[in-house]
Amino acid sequence: MMSRIAVLGGIAFVWGLSAMPTAIAASAGQVMHLSGTLSVTRADGSSRILSRRSYVNSGDVLATQRDSYAQINFTDGSTLTLRPRTRMKVENYEFTKERPQADNSFFRLLRGGLRMITGLIGKRGNKDAYRIGTSTMTIGIRGTSGDTLDCTEDCEGVMLDSEKLPKAVYQATYTGSFILTNESGSVETSENQFHAVAEVNGPIEVLPNDPGFRNDPLPFAVPGGGPQRAGGQECVVR
Repeated sequence: MMSRIAVLGGIAFVWGLSAMPTAIAASAGQVMHLSGTLSVTRADGSSRILSRRSYVNSGDVLATQRDSYAQINFTDGSTLTLRPRTRMKVENYEFTKERPQADNSFFRLLRGGLRMITGLIGKRGNKDAYRIGTSTMTIGIRGTSGDTLDCTEDCEGVMLDSEKLPKAVYQATYTGSFILTNESGSVETSENQFHAVAEVNGPIEVLPNDPGFRNDPLPFAVPGGGPQRAGGQECVVR
C-alpha cells in the first residue's frame, strides 16, 4: 500500500514539474520591483495582491494604490513601470521567440501614468506590433522610452502636482519616437518632446515645456532613459 502511494505521489510530483514551465511560458511578464501595493484582476474575474516575482498574464488589469510603484518586465525584454493610483489592462500580449511575425503587444492605460522601455516587439517582424491605448489616442512605439500620463479625469496622486494639469493625455519622449494617433490624425514625436491630447478628436499639441515628469521621477532604476529618483528605496510586499 505504501509503495503504491509513493508511486502515485511521485507521478503527481513529476506532472507538477512538467506543468510549471508551461505556466511560466504562458505568462506575459513578471513583477520585478515593487514599492507599495499592486493588485490584479484576472480575465476570469478573480482578484489578488501581487508581490515581487509575481507573474502577469494577458488579460490582466493591474492597479497600484496611493504612493505605490510597480515595475513589470515582459518576456520580450520590455519594461513597464506603473505610477501611483494607476490602472492598466494587458489587452493582448503575444511573444514567441521563433515567430516574430506573430508579435503583438497592446496595453490600455485606464488611469494614471506609466513609463515604457521597449523590447523586441516592434523591433522585429511587424513594427506596429507594440501599442498603448489611452482615452484620447493610441500610441505606437518605435524602439523607445517615454512616459504616458492620462489626466482626462481624476489625476490626483499620480504624479507630483498632476491634479493641477489641464485634463488631457500627456506624452513624454526620452529616446526614439512615438506615433500618436487619434481622430484628428497622426504625429511622430522626437526625443525630448512633450505632447498633450485633450480629446479623441482634438489636436495633438506639442508642449513648450515638460508638464512635470522630471519633477517626479521614479523611485528605482529603469534602464533606457527617463528621470530616476535619487536614493529611492524598494518596499517588497509579499
